[in-house]
Amino acid sequence: MENTRPTVGDAVEALDRRFPPRLAAGWDRVGLVCGDPAAPVRRVMFAVDPVMAVVDEAVEWGADLLVVHHPLMLRGVHSVAATTPKGAVVHRLVTSGVALYAAHTNADAATGGVADALAAALGLVDVAPLRADPGPGLDKHVVFVPVADASAVVDAMAAEGAGAIGEYSRCAWSTTGEGTFVPSHAANPTVGTAGQATTVVEARVEMVAPRGARAAVVAAMRAAHPYEEPAFDVLELAAWPESTGLGRLGRLPATCTLHGLASTVAAALPPTVSGVRYAGPPEAPVARVAVLGGAGDSELDTARASGADVYVTADLRHHPASEAREQAEHEAATGRRPAPTPYLIDVSHAASEWLWLPDAARALTTDLDGSVETRVSTLRTDPWTGHVPARTGGDS
Repeated sequence: MENTRPTVGDAVEALDRRFPPRLAAGWDRVGLVCGDPAAPVRRVMFAVDPVMAVVDEAVEWGADLLVVHHPLMLRGVHSVAATTPKGAVVHRLVTSGVALYAAHTNADAATGGVADALAAALGLVDVAPLRADPGPGLDKHVVFVPVADASAVVDAMAAEGAGAIGEYSRCAWSTTGEGTFVPSHAANPTVGTAGQATTVVEARVEMVAPRGARAAVVAAMRAAHPYEEPAFDVLELAAWPESTGLGRLGRLPATCTLHGLASTVAAALPPTVSGVRYAGPPEAPVARVAVLGGAGDSELDTARASGADVYVTADLRHHPASEAREQAEHEAATGRRPAPTPYLIDVSHAASEWLWLPDAARALTTDLDGSVETRVSTLRTDPWTGHVPARTGGDS
């Protein structure tokens, strides 16, 4: 990109590297929604929601690309006519020359994504995924080959993706031993004689490869192997948890009270009319904290199993939250836990995800070598606009 203006496609590639689409949930819709990948990019705006007010802000600022967290078209639509809300957004973007890109559950799970931003805002240390993604499916290929031909076989397998580990390629392990066989009279052996036992010094070569590349790796090995019938094994390896996944689990540098942590959460998040609410005794000590940006009551069981003292998330519904608290109190009463944890802290959905935007904007600026200007929208897109405090005391 030296001496040239980066394009929408360049920005999409950079965003996809940071927030890989493969991390998105199967039901999600992420990536470039509209826009020409060849169009130049000078200004990029970041926001949580692709609502018309945000689009208007992007257009008025002169953005060429709008990056949002929530997808515009998560569910199927049959029309983008300007007479519909989503269609009006699409028309406004297209006629104004603004591309739209969504990073949703992939940004939730990615390193440096929504969950990490929320954990950092609360000062958590020793952070790991609350529910880690399983690592990619891997095979171990074990091949027995004459020592003189081992290098060629390794090269062939590596060309199809075997032996790639992190920043290293062509990784292989080998040792030597003796192989023995008796060719039949119908065989065409490279070494040995039909009907006679043959012993050959062979290398045992081991290489790891993506499971999806199995057929290609085996075919490459067969093509490079000198034997008519190579001896080999393909072993499926156990999945190893990755550093990505839903939510984060960490600990506070110092134990505090539940009310104190709720106050910290309120101070860290953008202000909303709904504020922050919690379930548990105000003075209860908390140190181990689970967080999940966005709607999190589907992971209440995960938070409980993690051993967290408190679970910070958004959109907790009455019945799941009530049942979770009942379960925690039952476990404490029956001696299964020392305290009725996890306690709950419930926040605004949009606010819990907004914290990621500045980090994402800085990352894109870095990845595009400072050649784009970024802006984070501060428009409040939380749907709630007013709050009336509940009565405290008196007749119900």
